[in-house]
Amino acid sequence: METYPSLIDGADGEHDKWIHVVRTSAMLADEIGCLRLKRGLDRGTIDGVRDDRAVGRVGISSREQIDRAAAAARRAQREWADASVTDRIELGRRINEVMRKNIDRFIEYLVAEGHPRRFAELEIAVAMEGTSELGLELTRAQLEQIGHVGGRQTRLVRKPDGVVCVHPPHNAPAANSLLAIGALIAGNAVVVKAPRSAPLTTAWAWRELVYPALCDFGAPRGLVNVVCGEPNAVLRQWLDSDDTDNLMFFGDSARGIPVGRDWFNRGKKTVLELSGNDGVLIWRDAEAELAVEALREAYYGSGQVCMAPNFAVVHPDIADTVISRLADTVRTMRPGMPEDRTTVLSPVFKSAEFFQTLEQAVAGGAETLFGGHRIDVEGNVSDVGFFLEPTAIRVDGLALADRLDVVRKETFFPLLSIVVPERRDDDQTLLRACVGFMNGNRYGLRNSLWSRDAHVIETFCGGMNNSGTLKVNDSHIGVSPGVATHGGTGLSGGPYGGANYPALGTSHLQAISIATEVRPRRAIFEVADGATPS
Repeated sequence: METYPSLIDGADGEHDKWIHVVRTSAMLADEIGCLRLKRGLDRGTIDGVRDDRAVGRVGISSREQIDRAAAAARRAQREWADASVTDRIELGRRINEVMRKNIDRFIEYLVAEGHPRRFAELEIAVAMEGTSELGLELTRAQLEQIGHVGGRQTRLVRKPDGVVCVHPPHNAPAANSLLAIGALIAGNAVVVKAPRSAPLTTAWAWRELVYPALCDFGAPRGLVNVVCGEPNAVLRQWLDSDDTDNLMFFGDSARGIPVGRDWFNRGKKTVLELSGNDGVLIWRDAEAELAVEALREAYYGSGQVCMAPNFAVVHPDIADTVISRLADTVRTMRPGMPEDRTTVLSPVFKSAEFFQTLEQAVAGGAETLFGGHRIDVEGNVSDVGFFLEPTAIRVDGLALADRLDVVRKETFFPLLSIVVPERRDDDQTLLRACVGFMNGNRYGLRNSLWSRDAHVIETFCGGMNNSGTLKVNDSHIGVSPGVATHGGTGLSGGPYGGANYPALGTSHLQAISIATEVRPRRAIFEVADGATPS
Protein backbone atom coordinates (compact mmCIF):
# COMPACT_ATOMS: atom_id res chain seq x y z
CA MET A 1 0.00 0.00 0.00
CA GLU A 2 1.44 3.37 -1.08
CA THR A 3 1.82 6.00 1.64
CA TYR A 4 2.01 9.73 0.90
CA PRO A 5 2.37 12.21 3.75
CA SER A 6 2.02 15.93 3.10
CA LEU A 7 4.94 17.45 1.22
CA ILE A 8 5.99 20.68 2.94
CA ASP A 9 9.16 22.60 2.10
CA GLY A 10 10.74 19.48 0.62
CA ALA A 11 10.03 17.24 3.63
CA ASP A 12 7.38 14.71 4.66
CA GLY A 13 4.76 15.80 7.15
CA GLU A 14 3.92 13.78 10.26
CA HIS A 15 0.33 12.53 10.54
CA ASP A 16 -1.88 10.74 13.00
CA LYS A 17 -4.84 10.66 10.58
CA TRP A 18 -4.92 9.17 7.10
CA ILE A 19 -7.38 8.78 4.25
CA HIS A 20 -7.27 5.38 2.61
CA VAL A 21 -8.17 4.57 -0.98
CA VAL A 22 -9.83 1.24 -1.76
CA ARG A 23 -9.70 -0.09 -5.31
CA THR A 24 -12.92 0.78 -7.17
CA SER A 25 -13.22 -2.63 -8.82
CA ALA A 26 -13.14 -4.22 -5.35
CA MET A 27 -15.85 -1.77 -4.23
CA LEU A 28 -18.03 -2.76 -7.20
CA ALA A 29 -17.59 -6.43 -6.34
CA ASP A 30 -18.23 -6.06 -2.59
CA GLU A 31 -19.50 -2.63 -1.56
CA ILE A 32 -20.29 -3.42 2.07
CA GLY A 33 -17.04 -5.27 2.69
CA CYS A 34 -14.94 -2.49 1.16
CA LEU A 35 -16.77 0.24 3.07
CA ARG A 36 -16.03 -1.65 6.29
CA LEU A 37 -12.40 -1.98 5.25
CA LYS A 38 -12.03 1.72 4.47
CA ARG A 39 -13.77 2.77 7.69
CA GLY A 40 -11.49 0.53 9.73
CA LEU A 41 -8.38 1.73 7.94
CA ASP A 42 -9.30 5.41 8.36
CA ARG A 43 -10.01 4.87 12.06
CA GLY A 44 -6.84 2.87 12.59
CA THR A 45 -8.62 -0.25 13.78
CA ILE A 46 -7.55 -2.37 10.77
CA ASP A 47 -4.07 -2.94 9.34
CA GLY A 48 -4.41 -2.83 5.56
CA VAL A 49 -0.78 -3.43 4.59
CA ARG A 50 -1.51 -6.94 3.32
CA ASP A 51 -4.97 -6.28 1.88
CA ASP A 52 -4.82 -5.96 -1.91
CA ARG A 53 -8.07 -4.01 -1.91
CA ALA A 54 -6.32 -1.06 -0.23
CA VAL A 55 -4.30 0.85 -2.83
CA GLY A 56 -2.78 3.57 -0.68
CA ARG A 57 -3.20 6.28 1.91
CA VAL A 58 -2.66 10.05 2.11
CA GLY A 59 -2.01 12.01 5.31
CA ILE A 60 -4.55 14.57 6.53
CA SER A 61 -2.77 17.88 7.03
CA SER A 62 -3.11 19.98 10.18
CA ARG A 63 -3.76 23.73 10.11
CA GLU A 64 -0.15 24.30 11.09
CA GLN A 65 1.07 22.18 8.17
CA ILE A 66 -1.14 24.05 5.71
CA ASP A 67 0.27 27.36 6.95
CA ARG A 68 3.84 26.06 6.71
CA ALA A 69 3.23 24.87 3.16
CA ALA A 70 2.12 28.35 2.07
CA ALA A 71 5.06 30.00 3.86
CA ALA A 72 7.50 27.59 2.20
CA ALA A 73 5.98 28.37 -1.18
CA ARG A 74 6.40 32.10 -0.53
CA ARG A 75 10.12 31.69 0.25
CA ALA A 76 10.76 29.45 -2.74
CA GLN A 77 8.86 31.68 -5.16
CA ARG A 78 11.05 34.69 -4.46
CA GLU A 79 14.06 32.73 -5.68
CA TRP A 80 12.27 30.97 -8.53
CA ALA A 81 10.99 34.25 -9.98
CA ASP A 82 14.60 35.13 -10.86
CA ALA A 83 14.90 32.10 -13.14
CA SER A 84 14.86 32.92 -16.85
CA VAL A 85 11.94 32.02 -19.09
CA THR A 86 14.29 29.64 -20.90
CA ASP A 87 15.07 27.81 -17.66
CA ARG A 88 11.42 27.56 -16.69
CA ILE A 89 10.50 26.23 -20.12
CA GLU A 90 13.25 23.63 -19.73
CA LEU A 91 11.75 22.59 -16.40
CA GLY A 92 8.44 22.01 -18.18
CA ARG A 93 10.25 19.81 -20.68
CA ARG A 94 11.86 17.79 -17.87
CA ILE A 95 8.50 17.26 -16.18
CA ASN A 96 7.02 16.05 -19.47
CA GLU A 97 9.84 13.51 -19.83
CA VAL A 98 9.18 12.12 -16.36
CA MET A 99 5.45 11.92 -17.07
CA ARG A 100 6.05 10.04 -20.31
CA LYS A 101 8.18 7.45 -18.54
CA ASN A 102 5.42 6.87 -15.98
CA ILE A 103 2.28 6.77 -18.14
CA ASP A 104 1.56 3.15 -17.31
CA ARG A 105 1.76 3.80 -13.55
CA PHE A 106 -0.35 6.93 -13.97
CA ILE A 107 -3.05 4.89 -15.69
CA GLU A 108 -2.81 2.21 -13.00
CA TYR A 109 -3.54 4.70 -10.21
CA LEU A 110 -6.34 6.43 -12.12
CA VAL A 111 -8.00 3.07 -12.78
CA ALA A 112 -7.67 2.13 -9.12
CA GLU A 113 -9.56 5.32 -8.22
CA GLY A 114 -12.34 4.36 -10.65
CA HIS A 115 -11.45 5.99 -13.97
CA PRO A 116 -12.13 3.68 -16.94
CA ARG A 117 -8.83 2.90 -18.63
CA ARG A 118 -9.79 4.51 -21.93
CA PHE A 119 -10.85 7.70 -20.18
CA ALA A 120 -7.70 7.68 -18.04
CA GLU A 121 -5.64 7.74 -21.23
CA LEU A 122 -7.52 10.84 -22.39
CA GLU A 123 -7.01 12.53 -19.00
CA ILE A 124 -3.26 11.99 -19.23
CA ALA A 125 -3.14 13.37 -22.77
CA VAL A 126 -4.91 16.52 -21.53
CA ALA A 127 -2.56 16.79 -18.54
CA MET A 128 0.54 16.53 -20.74
CA GLU A 129 -0.54 18.97 -23.45
CA GLY A 130 0.80 22.05 -21.63
CA THR A 131 4.31 20.57 -21.43
CA SER A 132 4.39 19.22 -24.99
CA GLU A 133 6.87 20.92 -27.30
CA LEU A 134 4.08 22.86 -29.00
CA GLY A 135 2.53 23.76 -25.66
CA LEU A 136 5.86 25.00 -24.29
CA GLU A 137 6.55 26.98 -27.47
CA LEU A 138 3.19 28.69 -27.08
CA THR A 139 3.85 29.42 -23.40
CA ARG A 140 7.21 30.98 -24.21
CA ALA A 141 5.55 33.31 -26.72
CA GLN A 142 2.93 34.24 -24.12
CA LEU A 143 5.47 35.05 -21.42
CA GLU A 144 7.80 37.37 -23.32
CA GLN A 145 7.58 39.53 -26.46
CA ILE A 146 10.35 41.91 -27.51
CA GLY A 147 10.14 44.67 -30.14
CA HIS A 148 11.97 47.86 -31.21
CA VAL A 149 10.46 51.29 -31.74
CA GLY A 150 12.75 54.19 -32.63
CA GLY A 151 15.56 54.29 -30.07
CA ARG A 152 13.82 51.96 -27.66
CA GLN A 153 13.55 48.28 -27.01
CA THR A 154 10.04 47.45 -25.84
CA ARG A 155 9.15 44.36 -23.87
CA LEU A 156 5.82 42.86 -22.94
CA VAL A 157 6.50 40.32 -20.23
CA ARG A 158 4.36 38.25 -17.91
CA LYS A 159 5.42 38.41 -14.28
CA PRO A 160 4.35 35.72 -11.76
CA ASP A 161 1.60 36.52 -9.29
CA GLY A 162 3.35 34.63 -6.47
CA VAL A 163 1.91 31.64 -4.63
CA VAL A 164 -0.83 29.72 -6.43
CA CYS A 165 -3.14 27.42 -4.44
CA VAL A 166 -4.72 24.54 -6.35
CA HIS A 167 -8.13 23.11 -5.42
CA PRO A 168 -8.81 20.30 -7.96
CA PRO A 169 -12.20 18.65 -8.58
CA HIS A 170 -13.19 15.37 -7.01
CA ASN A 171 -14.01 13.68 -10.34
CA ALA A 172 -10.62 14.08 -12.09
CA PRO A 173 -8.30 15.70 -9.56
CA ALA A 174 -4.87 14.51 -10.65
CA ALA A 175 -5.05 15.48 -14.31
CA ASN A 176 -6.72 18.81 -13.58
CA SER A 177 -4.29 19.71 -10.80
CA LEU A 178 -1.39 19.26 -13.22
CA LEU A 179 -2.56 22.36 -15.07
CA ALA A 180 -0.66 24.18 -12.32
CA ILE A 181 2.59 23.15 -14.01
CA GLY A 182 1.85 26.17 -16.21
CA ALA A 183 1.86 28.31 -13.06
CA LEU A 184 5.34 26.98 -12.22
CA ILE A 185 6.58 27.82 -15.71
CA ALA A 186 5.24 31.35 -15.24
CA GLY A 187 7.47 31.70 -12.17
CA ASN A 188 4.99 30.91 -9.38
CA ALA A 189 5.17 28.46 -6.49
CA VAL A 190 2.23 26.14 -5.87
CA VAL A 191 0.41 24.48 -2.99
CA VAL A 192 -1.80 21.60 -4.15
CA LYS A 193 -4.67 20.20 -2.08
CA ALA A 194 -5.30 16.53 -2.77
CA PRO A 195 -9.10 16.07 -2.42
CA ARG A 196 -10.20 13.83 0.41
CA SER A 197 -12.62 11.97 -1.88
CA ALA A 198 -9.85 10.78 -4.22
CA PRO A 199 -6.46 11.88 -2.89
CA LEU A 200 -4.07 9.15 -3.99
CA THR A 201 -3.34 9.88 -7.64
CA THR A 202 -3.05 13.63 -7.05
CA ALA A 203 -0.54 13.10 -4.23
CA TRP A 204 1.33 10.51 -6.31
CA ALA A 205 1.51 12.71 -9.42
CA TRP A 206 2.98 15.72 -7.63
CA ARG A 207 5.29 13.74 -5.35
CA GLU A 208 6.48 11.14 -7.85
CA LEU A 209 6.39 13.05 -11.15
CA VAL A 210 6.67 16.80 -10.62
CA TYR A 211 8.70 17.06 -7.42
CA PRO A 212 11.57 14.74 -8.50
CA ALA A 213 11.87 16.71 -11.74
CA LEU A 214 12.16 19.93 -9.71
CA CYS A 215 14.84 18.41 -7.50
CA ASP A 216 16.88 17.14 -10.46
CA PHE A 217 16.58 20.57 -12.05
CA GLY A 218 17.84 22.32 -8.93
CA ALA A 219 14.64 24.31 -8.31
CA PRO A 220 14.16 25.87 -4.85
CA ARG A 221 12.96 23.63 -2.05
CA GLY A 222 9.34 24.39 -1.26
CA LEU A 223 8.42 25.37 -4.81
CA VAL A 224 5.80 22.59 -4.78
CA ASN A 225 3.87 21.59 -1.65
CA VAL A 226 1.08 19.02 -1.29
CA VAL A 227 -1.52 18.97 1.50
CA CYS A 228 -4.84 17.23 2.13
CA GLY A 229 -7.73 18.45 4.25
CA GLU A 230 -11.39 19.36 4.49
CA PRO A 231 -12.02 21.59 1.44
CA ASN A 232 -13.94 24.46 3.02
CA ALA A 233 -11.50 24.71 5.93
CA VAL A 234 -8.47 24.73 3.63
CA LEU A 235 -10.03 27.34 1.35
CA ARG A 236 -10.73 29.63 4.30
CA GLN A 237 -7.20 29.20 5.59
CA TRP A 238 -5.71 30.00 2.19
CA LEU A 239 -7.98 33.01 1.83
CA ASP A 240 -6.83 34.41 5.19
CA SER A 241 -3.14 33.73 4.60
CA ASP A 242 -0.67 36.49 3.75
CA ASP A 243 1.36 33.88 1.86
CA THR A 244 -1.19 33.14 -0.89
CA ASP A 245 -1.98 35.16 -4.02
CA ASN A 246 -3.97 33.06 -6.47
CA LEU A 247 -6.44 30.20 -6.36
CA MET A 248 -7.02 27.70 -9.14
CA PHE A 249 -10.46 26.43 -8.16
CA PHE A 250 -12.21 23.48 -9.83
CA GLY A 251 -15.77 22.69 -8.83
CA ASP A 252 -19.43 23.43 -9.43
CA SER A 253 -20.61 26.93 -10.29
CA ALA A 254 -22.81 27.33 -7.20
CA ARG A 255 -19.70 26.99 -5.04
CA GLY A 256 -17.08 28.50 -7.32
CA ILE A 257 -18.69 31.85 -8.15
CA PRO A 258 -18.94 32.87 -4.45
CA VAL A 259 -15.38 31.64 -3.88
CA GLY A 260 -14.19 33.86 -6.71
CA ARG A 261 -16.05 36.83 -5.23
CA ASP A 262 -14.54 36.25 -1.77
CA TRP A 263 -11.00 36.12 -3.15
CA PHE A 264 -11.58 39.20 -5.31
CA ASN A 265 -12.77 41.12 -2.25
CA ARG A 266 -9.48 40.24 -0.53
CA GLY A 267 -7.47 41.50 -3.52
CA LYS A 268 -6.59 38.00 -4.66
CA LYS A 269 -7.04 36.38 -8.06
CA THR A 270 -8.97 33.23 -8.92
CA VAL A 271 -8.80 31.05 -12.00
CA LEU A 272 -12.19 29.32 -12.01
CA GLU A 273 -12.88 25.98 -13.70
CA LEU A 274 -16.53 25.38 -12.94
CA SER A 275 -19.58 23.61 -14.36
CA GLY A 276 -20.05 22.94 -18.04
CA ASN A 277 -23.13 22.63 -20.21
CA ASP A 278 -21.55 22.08 -23.59
CA GLY A 279 -23.46 22.11 -26.83
CA VAL A 280 -22.88 20.58 -30.27
CA LEU A 281 -24.42 22.02 -33.45
CA ILE A 282 -24.82 19.43 -36.21
CA TRP A 283 -25.68 21.01 -39.55
CA ARG A 284 -27.45 19.42 -42.50
CA ASP A 285 -24.18 18.71 -44.40
CA ALA A 286 -22.33 17.17 -41.46
CA GLU A 287 -20.50 13.87 -41.78
CA ALA A 288 -23.11 12.06 -39.74
CA GLU A 289 -20.98 9.08 -38.79
CA LEU A 290 -18.20 11.25 -37.37
CA ALA A 291 -20.63 13.63 -35.68
CA VAL A 292 -22.31 10.69 -33.93
CA GLU A 293 -18.91 9.42 -32.83
CA ALA A 294 -18.33 12.79 -31.17
CA LEU A 295 -21.77 12.67 -29.52
CA ARG A 296 -20.80 9.34 -27.92
CA GLU A 297 -18.35 11.37 -25.85
CA ALA A 298 -21.36 12.61 -23.87
CA TYR A 299 -21.27 9.23 -22.12
CA TYR A 300 -17.54 9.00 -21.34
CA GLY A 301 -17.15 8.67 -17.61
CA SER A 302 -20.98 8.40 -17.57
CA GLY A 303 -21.18 12.11 -18.38
CA GLN A 304 -19.43 13.08 -15.13
CA VAL A 305 -17.01 15.25 -17.05
CA CYS A 306 -17.51 19.01 -17.28
CA MET A 307 -16.27 19.21 -20.88
CA ALA A 308 -18.51 16.43 -22.23
CA PRO A 309 -21.39 17.56 -24.49
CA ASN A 310 -24.73 17.82 -22.68
CA PHE A 311 -26.98 18.78 -25.61
CA ALA A 312 -26.90 18.76 -29.39
CA VAL A 313 -28.81 21.05 -31.74
CA VAL A 314 -29.38 19.00 -34.90
CA HIS A 315 -30.62 20.34 -38.24
CA PRO A 316 -34.10 18.90 -38.97
CA ASP A 317 -32.91 17.42 -42.28
CA ILE A 318 -30.39 15.15 -40.55
CA ALA A 319 -31.97 14.68 -37.11
CA ASP A 320 -33.54 11.25 -37.72
CA THR A 321 -30.30 9.91 -39.20
CA VAL A 322 -28.24 11.17 -36.26
CA ILE A 323 -30.68 9.78 -33.70
CA SER A 324 -30.84 6.37 -35.39
CA ARG A 325 -27.06 6.05 -35.67
CA LEU A 326 -26.52 7.25 -32.13
CA ALA A 327 -28.99 4.68 -30.77
CA ASP A 328 -27.21 1.91 -32.69
CA THR A 329 -23.73 2.82 -31.51
CA VAL A 330 -24.67 3.49 -27.88
CA ARG A 331 -25.97 -0.09 -27.59
CA THR A 332 -22.32 -1.20 -27.63
CA MET A 333 -21.44 0.98 -24.61
CA ARG A 334 -21.52 -1.25 -21.57
CA PRO A 335 -20.56 -0.79 -17.93
CA GLY A 336 -17.71 -2.81 -16.52
CA MET A 337 -14.68 -2.78 -14.28
CA PRO A 338 -12.42 0.23 -14.87
CA GLU A 339 -9.53 -2.12 -15.72
CA ASP A 340 -11.44 -3.34 -18.81
CA ARG A 341 -10.16 -1.55 -21.94
CA THR A 342 -13.65 -1.50 -23.47
CA THR A 343 -15.26 0.26 -20.50
CA VAL A 344 -16.09 3.97 -20.76
CA LEU A 345 -18.96 4.15 -18.26
CA SER A 346 -18.28 4.97 -14.60
CA PRO A 347 -20.42 4.50 -11.49
CA VAL A 348 -22.82 7.46 -11.13
CA PHE A 349 -22.98 9.33 -7.84
CA LYS A 350 -26.00 11.57 -8.57
CA SER A 351 -28.39 8.89 -9.76
CA ALA A 352 -31.40 10.30 -7.87
CA GLU A 353 -30.92 13.63 -9.61
CA PHE A 354 -30.74 11.80 -12.96
CA PHE A 355 -34.21 10.32 -12.57
CA GLN A 356 -35.68 13.61 -11.33
CA THR A 357 -34.21 15.49 -14.30
CA LEU A 358 -35.41 12.89 -16.80
CA GLU A 359 -38.92 12.87 -15.36
CA GLN A 360 -39.11 16.68 -15.43
CA ALA A 361 -37.94 16.74 -19.04
CA VAL A 362 -40.53 14.20 -20.21
CA ALA A 363 -43.28 15.97 -18.25
CA GLY A 364 -42.22 19.20 -19.95
CA GLY A 365 -42.58 17.79 -23.47
CA ALA A 366 -39.37 15.86 -24.21
CA GLU A 367 -39.36 12.29 -25.57
CA THR A 368 -37.11 9.54 -24.22
CA LEU A 369 -35.26 7.94 -27.12
CA PHE A 370 -33.33 5.24 -25.28
CA GLY A 371 -31.93 4.41 -21.85
CA GLY A 372 -33.36 5.68 -18.60
CA HIS A 373 -32.62 2.77 -16.26
CA ARG A 374 -30.24 1.96 -13.44
CA ILE A 375 -27.99 -1.00 -14.31
CA ASP A 376 -25.41 -3.19 -12.60
CA VAL A 377 -21.81 -3.82 -13.62
CA GLU A 378 -22.99 -6.55 -16.02
CA GLY A 379 -25.37 -4.15 -17.80
CA ASN A 380 -28.54 -5.65 -16.36
CA VAL A 381 -31.37 -3.40 -15.15
CA SER A 382 -31.09 -3.29 -11.36
CA ASP A 383 -32.59 -1.14 -8.63
CA VAL A 384 -29.25 -1.22 -6.77
CA GLY A 385 -26.86 -0.90 -9.71
CA PHE A 386 -23.99 1.58 -9.58
CA PHE A 387 -24.39 2.57 -13.25
CA LEU A 388 -26.95 4.30 -15.44
CA GLU A 389 -27.82 3.43 -19.00
CA PRO A 390 -26.61 5.94 -21.60
CA THR A 391 -29.78 7.95 -22.18
CA ALA A 392 -30.97 10.41 -24.80
CA ILE A 393 -34.10 12.51 -25.13
CA ARG A 394 -35.53 14.41 -28.09
CA VAL A 395 -36.71 18.01 -27.69
CA ASP A 396 -38.62 19.50 -30.64
CA GLY A 397 -38.14 23.24 -31.01
CA LEU A 398 -35.72 25.78 -29.60
CA ALA A 399 -38.50 27.44 -27.62
CA LEU A 400 -39.29 24.23 -25.72
CA ALA A 401 -35.59 23.49 -25.19
CA ASP A 402 -35.09 26.94 -23.72
CA ARG A 403 -37.63 26.14 -20.99
CA LEU A 404 -36.17 22.78 -19.93
CA ASP A 405 -33.61 22.51 -17.14
CA VAL A 406 -32.19 19.40 -18.78
CA VAL A 407 -30.97 21.64 -21.63
CA ARG A 408 -30.26 24.88 -19.83
CA LYS A 409 -28.50 23.51 -16.73
CA GLU A 410 -25.48 21.29 -16.30
CA THR A 411 -26.25 17.59 -16.00
CA PHE A 412 -23.59 15.37 -14.49
CA PHE A 413 -24.76 11.97 -15.64
CA PRO A 414 -25.19 10.09 -18.95
CA LEU A 415 -28.12 12.08 -20.35
CA LEU A 416 -27.89 13.77 -23.76
CA SER A 417 -30.59 16.11 -25.10
CA ILE A 418 -31.13 16.11 -28.89
CA VAL A 419 -32.74 19.45 -29.77
CA VAL A 420 -34.38 19.57 -33.21
CA PRO A 421 -35.12 23.22 -34.10
CA GLU A 422 -38.18 24.37 -35.96
CA ARG A 423 -37.71 24.87 -39.71
CA ARG A 424 -37.30 28.49 -40.82
CA ASP A 425 -37.83 30.29 -44.11
CA ASP A 426 -34.21 29.73 -45.05
CA ASP A 427 -31.13 28.05 -43.61
CA GLN A 428 -29.37 31.34 -42.87
CA THR A 429 -32.21 32.36 -40.56
CA LEU A 430 -32.15 28.92 -38.94
CA LEU A 431 -28.38 29.10 -38.47
CA ARG A 432 -28.59 32.47 -36.75
CA ALA A 433 -31.36 31.12 -34.50
CA CYS A 434 -29.25 28.07 -33.54
CA VAL A 435 -26.16 30.17 -32.79
CA GLY A 436 -28.31 32.57 -30.79
CA PHE A 437 -29.77 29.68 -28.82
CA MET A 438 -26.31 28.34 -28.00
CA ASN A 439 -25.13 31.82 -27.02
CA GLY A 440 -28.07 31.96 -24.62
CA ASN A 441 -26.44 29.19 -22.59
CA ARG A 442 -25.39 30.63 -19.20
CA TYR A 443 -22.38 28.33 -19.22
CA GLY A 444 -19.50 28.65 -21.66
CA LEU A 445 -16.92 25.88 -21.47
CA ARG A 446 -16.78 24.24 -24.91
CA ASN A 447 -19.07 24.25 -27.92
CA SER A 448 -18.58 22.46 -31.20
CA LEU A 449 -19.89 22.34 -34.76
CA TRP A 450 -20.19 19.71 -37.44
CA SER A 451 -20.47 21.14 -40.97
CA ARG A 452 -18.50 21.13 -44.23
CA ASP A 453 -19.85 24.49 -45.37
CA ALA A 454 -17.25 27.27 -45.01
CA HIS A 455 -19.96 29.90 -44.55
CA VAL A 456 -21.59 27.91 -41.73
CA ILE A 457 -18.22 27.40 -40.06
CA GLU A 458 -17.33 31.11 -40.19
CA THR A 459 -20.81 32.14 -39.01
CA PHE A 460 -20.49 29.77 -36.05
CA CYS A 461 -16.93 30.81 -35.13
CA GLY A 462 -17.70 34.51 -35.54
CA GLY A 463 -21.04 34.43 -33.74
CA MET A 464 -20.32 32.15 -30.76
CA ASN A 465 -19.27 34.37 -27.86
CA ASN A 466 -19.81 32.37 -24.70
CA SER A 467 -17.16 29.68 -25.02
CA GLY A 468 -13.63 29.25 -23.84
CA THR A 469 -13.04 26.82 -26.72
CA LEU A 470 -14.76 26.11 -30.02
CA LYS A 471 -14.20 22.82 -31.87
CA VAL A 472 -15.17 22.28 -35.50
CA ASN A 473 -15.44 18.81 -37.08
CA ASP A 474 -13.40 17.29 -34.27
CA SER A 475 -13.62 15.42 -30.98
CA HIS A 476 -15.52 17.57 -28.49
CA ILE A 477 -13.52 16.50 -25.42
CA GLY A 478 -10.23 15.67 -27.13
CA VAL A 479 -6.97 17.59 -27.19
CA SER A 480 -6.11 19.93 -30.08
CA PRO A 481 -2.41 20.89 -30.08
CA GLY A 482 -1.91 24.51 -29.06
CA VAL A 483 -5.58 24.99 -28.08
CA ALA A 484 -6.51 25.50 -24.43
CA THR A 485 -7.73 22.30 -22.78
CA HIS A 486 -9.68 24.22 -20.13
CA GLY A 487 -11.38 27.55 -19.50
CA GLY A 488 -14.76 29.08 -20.15
CA THR A 489 -17.08 32.04 -19.77
CA GLY A 490 -20.24 32.67 -17.78
CA LEU A 491 -20.99 30.07 -15.12
CA SER A 492 -18.08 28.00 -16.41
CA GLY A 493 -15.38 30.55 -15.66
CA GLY A 494 -16.84 33.52 -13.86
CA PRO A 495 -16.80 37.18 -14.98
CA TYR A 496 -13.12 37.06 -16.00
CA GLY A 497 -13.31 33.64 -17.61
CA GLY A 498 -12.04 32.60 -21.00
CA ALA A 499 -9.74 30.04 -22.58
CA ASN A 500 -7.41 29.00 -19.77
CA TYR A 501 -3.71 29.13 -20.48
CA PRO A 502 -2.39 28.60 -16.93
CA ALA A 503 0.81 30.59 -17.40
CA LEU A 504 -1.31 33.60 -18.40
CA GLY A 505 -3.95 33.12 -15.74
CA THR A 506 -1.41 33.10 -12.91
CA SER A 507 0.71 36.04 -14.10
CA HIS A 508 0.25 39.71 -14.91
CA LEU A 509 1.42 41.81 -17.86
CA GLN A 510 4.27 44.25 -17.47
CA ALA A 511 5.38 46.71 -20.16
CA ILE A 512 9.06 47.74 -20.31
CA SER A 513 10.75 50.43 -22.41
CA ILE A 514 14.56 50.56 -22.59
CA ALA A 515 15.79 53.68 -24.38
CA THR A 516 19.16 54.30 -26.05
CA GLU A 517 20.25 57.90 -26.68
CA VAL A 518 16.76 59.30 -26.30
CA ARG A 519 16.52 62.79 -24.81
CA PRO A 520 14.06 62.59 -21.89
CA ARG A 521 12.60 66.07 -22.32
CA ARG A 522 11.93 65.55 -26.04
CA ALA A 523 10.51 62.06 -25.35
CA ILE A 524 7.68 63.59 -23.32
CA PHE A 525 6.20 65.03 -26.51
CA GLU A 526 6.61 62.03 -28.79
CA VAL A 527 3.47 60.78 -30.52
CA ALA A 528 2.55 57.24 -31.38
CA ASP A 529 4.17 57.23 -34.84
CA GLY A 530 7.53 58.29 -33.44
CA ALA A 531 7.45 61.87 -34.69
CA THR A 532 8.43 64.75 -32.39
CA PRO A 533 6.53 68.07 -32.52
CA SER A 534 8.72 71.09 -33.12
